[in-house]
Amino acid sequence: MDEDRVDEDDREPFPISAAASAPRPHRKTQSYSHQLNTSRTTDSPSSSWSSRRKINLRNHSVDSLDETSKNILDGSDDEEDEYERFASASNGGGGTELQSFFNEILEPQPEAVPEDQRKFLAEFVASGGGSGIFQVPVRAAMHPGRPPSLEVRPHPLRETQVGWFLRNIGCTETQLWAGQECGVRVWEFRDLYEVGCGIGGRMRRGDEDAVPFAESAPTSPTLCLIVDAGNRFIWTGHKDGKVRSWKMDRRGSEEEGPFKEGFGWHAHRGPVLSMAISLYGDIWSGSEGGVIKVWPWEAIEKSLSLTAEERHMAGLLVERSYVDLRSQVTFNGVCNISGSDVKYILSDNCRGKVWSAGHLSFALWDARTKELLKVFNIDGQIENRVDMTLLEASGEEEVKIKFASVSKKEKPQGFFQRSRNALMGAADAVRRVAAKGAFGDDYRRTEALVMAMDGMIWTGCANGLLVQWDGNGGRIQDFHYHSSAVQCFCAFGSRIWVGYASGTIQVLDLEGKLIGGWVGHSGPIIKMAVGGGYVFSLANHGGVRGWSLASPGPIDNILRSELASKELMYTKLENLKILAGTWNVGQGRASHDSLISWLGSVASGVGIVVVGLQEVEMGAGFLAVSAAKETVGLEGSAMGQWWLDTIGRTLDEGATFERVGSRQLAGLLISVWIRRTLKPHIGDVDAAAVPCGFGRAIGNKGAVGLRMRVYDRVICFVNCHFAAHLEAVNRRNADFDHVYRTMVFSRPSNLLNTAAAGVSSAVHMLRGTNAGAVHPDDAKPELSEADMVVFLGDFNYRLHGISYDEARDFVSQRCFDWLKERDQLRAEMVAGKVFQGMREGIIMFPPTYKFERHQAGLGGYDSGEKKRIPAWCDRILYRDNRSSSMSDCNLECPVVSSIAQYEACMDVTDSDHKPVRCVFNVEIARVDESIRRKEFGRIMDSNEKIRSIIQELCFVPETIVSTNNIILQNNDVSILRITNKCGNDKAMFETVCDGQSAINEEGQASDPFPRASFGLPPWLEVIPAVGMIKPGQVGEVSVRHEEFHTQLEFVDGVPQNSFCEDVRDKEVILVVTIRGGCSTEIRTHRVRVRQIFTSKRVDSKIRYSGKIPSNVLQRSDIQRLENTADVVEDLRRLNTP
Repeated sequence: MDEDRVDEDDREPFPISAAASAPRPHRKTQSYSHQLNTSRTTDSPSSSWSSRRKINLRNHSVDSLDETSKNILDGSDDEEDEYERFASASNGGGGTELQSFFNEILEPQPEAVPEDQRKFLAEFVASGGGSGIFQVPVRAAMHPGRPPSLEVRPHPLRETQVGWFLRNIGCTETQLWAGQECGVRVWEFRDLYEVGCGIGGRMRRGDEDAVPFAESAPTSPTLCLIVDAGNRFIWTGHKDGKVRSWKMDRRGSEEEGPFKEGFGWHAHRGPVLSMAISLYGDIWSGSEGGVIKVWPWEAIEKSLSLTAEERHMAGLLVERSYVDLRSQVTFNGVCNISGSDVKYILSDNCRGKVWSAGHLSFALWDARTKELLKVFNIDGQIENRVDMTLLEASGEEEVKIKFASVSKKEKPQGFFQRSRNALMGAADAVRRVAAKGAFGDDYRRTEALVMAMDGMIWTGCANGLLVQWDGNGGRIQDFHYHSSAVQCFCAFGSRIWVGYASGTIQVLDLEGKLIGGWVGHSGPIIKMAVGGGYVFSLANHGGVRGWSLASPGPIDNILRSELASKELMYTKLENLKILAGTWNVGQGRASHDSLISWLGSVASGVGIVVVGLQEVEMGAGFLAVSAAKETVGLEGSAMGQWWLDTIGRTLDEGATFERVGSRQLAGLLISVWIRRTLKPHIGDVDAAAVPCGFGRAIGNKGAVGLRMRVYDRVICFVNCHFAAHLEAVNRRNADFDHVYRTMVFSRPSNLLNTAAAGVSSAVHMLRGTNAGAVHPDDAKPELSEADMVVFLGDFNYRLHGISYDEARDFVSQRCFDWLKERDQLRAEMVAGKVFQGMREGIIMFPPTYKFERHQAGLGGYDSGEKKRIPAWCDRILYRDNRSSSMSDCNLECPVVSSIAQYEACMDVTDSDHKPVRCVFNVEIARVDESIRRKEFGRIMDSNEKIRSIIQELCFVPETIVSTNNIILQNNDVSILRITNKCGNDKAMFETVCDGQSAINEEGQASDPFPRASFGLPPWLEVIPAVGMIKPGQVGEVSVRHEEFHTQLEFVDGVPQNSFCEDVRDKEVILVVTIRGGCSTEIRTHRVRVRQIFTSKRVDSKIRYSGKIPSNVLQRSDIQRLENTADVVEDLRRLNTP
């Protein structure tokens, strides 16, 4: 026994070294039973009796005593006192001391020592806990492996979010919006550093420490969300198939209540899975079965213009105006696009196209004409499902499908042609079903889609692969930086952020080079959005964090240092007691008195009760049924439920305690009860099971576990039953190693909540995948990441090198130190072979195995034919955050535990094992997120270095636009040149339309009305509308007039009427927005574009309605400039007096 491995907690350590060096006790020649029968004489009072504390309801007896002696022993109220006195009598070798021990039991007992004055037990610490997977997890006031974050919404407990899970987020210029299961909510950027309302405030559970927000009236679950900055609307798609609008300027307050939706319409029969606003301001939506609908802006605009009396017709007006794209590309019953759910819709504003995607295929559409351009799979291979005679090639090697005209009858096809199309469709369906079932394609499925500022399209796959595409659907190159599933993208300026199912965030440049990465959340990151100088990330558990646009960078070290210096301001210390009990019940049932003795007698002062049972039910038939149920996700048994109900009644479940989780694997059962007053601070309960018997498949041996968050710290409880028999030490060690490495906690009761958070199935498919050098923490077992782990159960370690009679004699003499020298578990822990780094209280109770049922006292040890050697099979061990025994509780060592009681209930006789219990006193350090967020804001506002870095983010490169006035007619094309005069930084530009005006006969323009998201009118083509200009270079934008005089009006997806577009001259204001690589500031150039119809004369003296700078170029001044030199020369002439 190594005394250096014994920790000290406010008391003198147990004298292990002295006991180990003491001479071996005299081996008595009489048997254990004979000694007890002959030792009943004199009386000898004990001087130490009055100094011992009183513990109720522990009744022990010894074998072979007459009925009177048994009754005396059964009245004992103090196990430790009894054993100490009994040991004193036995060591003397005579009956006088033993008789005095019996007499003192009948004397009045002193008052119990107050709880706060009790001494904690000394502990034994196993070797091997300082390295590898057994190393204590690193904790700090500021996470050392990631940039400091702004906690907009701290990780809420999952149990508080049922019906309220956040699904997605989006940013406007001043707000952060989130779609949730029952509507939407909005945060104002000006409130980002405000404190929360706290527990007991007006917010519901889970939002006590969140930034103050406004919330909508309840709706169907929100599945997708898009921002319409042009009309200041938020458009949301919902599970009930409706599209709803929300005004950015409308707020709910505590007095007014939740705000209400603007107007909406029923868009799909199924849920609205995806939405996007095209370059031309139309809203595209996707649903199940490959359905894609386009909602023309003209119908939405008309609905918005209705009076209050007519507003009830607004939804119906839009609802019947859709264009059904799937029906447009269906010929003879064969559709050219996939029938899988439309998970993603992306507007390519650079080229005026729209991408729609399922998990395994893509479709490329013309945003203006709604024509299908291309269908291709995840490998970039073109897929065609209709006869080629219906196809024609046009422009940029793209294939456009002719629309079926309602005015012309489709040419009848022959029998063979129709058969060919039907066979092609059937073959495609079979191929897609096979592809969905193929393991490889499941891992390659598309999980995210985004367009970068340089016009490239990026997709993320379930295996972590990042794929870069050009605007025509050509696959360019792949990148693989992480093995976990990609869940979301966010592109802003010259950077791309990637969110993974592992909770990792990575930052890439536009060329795909990895800039940095960190673990952003403890769960999958399902959405990201940019606004207010932050990249906001939403995890599937509902937590929202903001990361500086300058991260990773110097700002991180400054913030980390400043916040660490204020640690004491936002640190809170909590204290609670945990009662852990283990019992091998031997397929039996317990009496109420037994449960009171084991649990009820000590539960009054604890906050958490965890119970682990073994052999609840056994037998070959039961084990087979249990294994079959596990394969289909079922668990439990009638006997297991009886135990849960009975223990619940013992703990006064419902009034005092509440059961928060349980897990059964064959005969193993674990359950946790918490005191109701602690319910606001405990949640996220997950379960796990690891079978170890019969090829690691049957649960006769193995472990079950529960994991939970307690005051924002993770605590795991694991109930184990390892291999039996004296010689099976290595098997027991292997069982522990298997359990520790492979136990993976899941949320069987939270499958709907996972879907509610929008996380893909790839999260579950790829769970446990290692990321190697990219994210080495992924390789660690989940138990190693917990702040505290408690192992309890029947570990089945025995006493070796000792006979049955010797063991019984040592028990009778209270020579536990000699017995512990023979303890297999203690020897293996010293050698660092099992329970590495774990702690156990010093054992001061007799071996708990094996006893005859219903035979009280120490005389109940197995006296049958096998005479199994007594052993401490039933144990409770733990590990907290301490790397040394003297660590104080703080944010670097947030969970510090000590053992207040560790004992066996020897009076319980319902099984061949005695129940064991351990009471932990646990100190927990946690962060007050509201206070830290407020300090975060003060640092951001006051630190000069940070202010300087943020100022750099505001830098916008100087640019020149070649003209501010363009006149178009007869399909004219004008080239707008944008010159980046900055020699060091890239310029990002985006061209939007501020609104369209009609020109009257006098040449005056009416007030402009913007389309959705400042979209372009159908007669105008701007390519590229989005792009990047390198330092000192010139970017060219083509501004083209499109003949679009005739428009189709759709009713219920079918073209009904055609009408001529307004032939009046029109005028739009193009706004060219310029920003830097990661700039939060913008500069704008306004360009007036006027459309002149061919039948009208072009007047060289055009009158303008708005203010235009003095250097307006008339139509005759517009020149065809071929290169940069021409632009420079032209600008020189322009500025020369």
